[in-house]
Amino acid sequence: MSNEQKIANLGYEVYEKVGKPVNVNVVRATLESMSIRAIDAEQDYGIPDLQDLAKIVFKQITSSAFLENNPDSIEVNDQFKADLTSTNDYLKVKTKYFFYYYPLGLFHGVPVFLQIATIIVFGYSLWTYIGFNQLQSTAVVLGVIFGLIGTGGFVQVIGRQVSHYWYNNDFAMARQSTVMVIRDGLIFMGILSLLALVINVFANLYPFKFLWLVYAYAFSIGILLLFSAVFHPLKERWAITVAFVIATGLSLYLHLFTDLKTYYTHWIGIWTAIALMVGYLLWFFKRKVKQTKKFSRATSKSAAMVYRNHRYFIYGFFFFLFIFIDRFLAWSTTADGALPYMVYYEKNYEVGMDIAIIIFFLLVGVLEFSISSFSTFSDMFQRQFAFNQAKEFNKKSLKLYWQHVSILLITAVVMIAVMYTIIWSRLGYEKAFGEALDPISIKVSLIGGVGYVLLAWGMLNSLYLFTLSKPTKPLNAIIIATVVNFIIGMIASRLISYEYSAVGMLVGSVVFMWLTLRATLKFFKNLDYFYYAAY
Repeated sequence: MSNEQKIANLGYEVYEKVGKPVNVNVVRATLESMSIRAIDAEQDYGIPDLQDLAKIVFKQITSSAFLENNPDSIEVNDQFKADLTSTNDYLKVKTKYFFYYYPLGLFHGVPVFLQIATIIVFGYSLWTYIGFNQLQSTAVVLGVIFGLIGTGGFVQVIGRQVSHYWYNNDFAMARQSTVMVIRDGLIFMGILSLLALVINVFANLYPFKFLWLVYAYAFSIGILLLFSAVFHPLKERWAITVAFVIATGLSLYLHLFTDLKTYYTHWIGIWTAIALMVGYLLWFFKRKVKQTKKFSRATSKSAAMVYRNHRYFIYGFFFFLFIFIDRFLAWSTTADGALPYMVYYEKNYEVGMDIAIIIFFLLVGVLEFSISSFSTFSDMFQRQFAFNQAKEFNKKSLKLYWQHVSILLITAVVMIAVMYTIIWSRLGYEKAFGEALDPISIKVSLIGGVGYVLLAWGMLNSLYLFTLSKPTKPLNAIIIATVVNFIIGMIASRLISYEYSAVGMLVGSVVFMWLTLRATLKFFKNLDYFYYAAY
């Protein structure tokens, strides 16, 4: 395709977004919002300067011939139309938002809750099995953890990169960036695996047969997580639930009614879920690209993706590292003497943290409601307040934030009370697994439960900052919190007892919540500026 044709296509895309522009600066701002930089103008369109490219596009889409053939479909008043102005409308819509997004968030957590249910009923899930011995459990759980940590950063990048193109209605580039990020994620995991193998050759930490099992689960879970992440920005998360339900059913059937080894039933189930998601994505992108005009701007370069998303990548990596540091610390020490390997699975600790993390998943719906509500009502507030009423706008938005925090904490208290009542009742853990909950598990679940509530609050703060493209503060906070988690957990687990590594996670969550809270409150003081700058 010639540069002239590329510029013509670019003009059509700008026109679709803003209609007839008022001046050249509007065109330039639109090009920048589409991630087109000066270097892209020269490399992709043969124009040495971005402003010159904007002038060419402006001239094209404001010409009488162009406007005659392409009538403007954007009504100017629609850009400032406020559907909600009264207090009654505000309360009605906010209530409607909560009862829509909170159950929706829980529905999107069905894949996790399904695994919990099958473990309780059958002692088996898509990647765990209570019949494993301690060494097998160590290999499988380490594989799952490494899969999550190794791809955590790429999950964040997929969310940012694909959503960018989704909102710009550019599904061709969304598809291309998805392929690139997943490819890079697999390369990254391969490098980490190779590094671990080299270290093991010299240090002889684990048998190689053990490591191959770890890698099999790590790559399977990592690929599953990467493809699952694509559905979130595409607003197609129901497909994840469908894939998991089918895959879990197949895996469970193979476990109960065939002689296949448990490893194989796990891998067949996981790769079935991956195949279903890949098949749906291929169909989805093919259909969307056909339905929308395709503009090849070639802006999905690795260098540009790294520049735009490196903070989100690091944040995702450290977030998953934060989640699992306490387990590494707990499993590398014991009260019963020397461990057979450097990190060795401990059931009572893991059961306690598994119970605690359920609380976190039960709060995901509140996070989803809060961010959707913030986006909607911030837009409404900026229409209601005049340009010289910035303080009132900021104050109103801050009040909305504290309402969301209150809802989060109230929901957390209710969910903790309900969950622990069920667990400690006769129909709870003892009924499901035929044994009483160990005191260590109870202690860990209580410490971890509080920690996960505070972590959810910190995540809420981070999501506010991410919404208006302010990732630096959450990134700094999660790095500091991870270091605190490690130091406190190391000291407590070595000087007191291994289960007190959960204290490191609790203190780290406090630090994360506090640092992000400070940044969020400062953010709301100048929300009018950040809101304008983000759009």
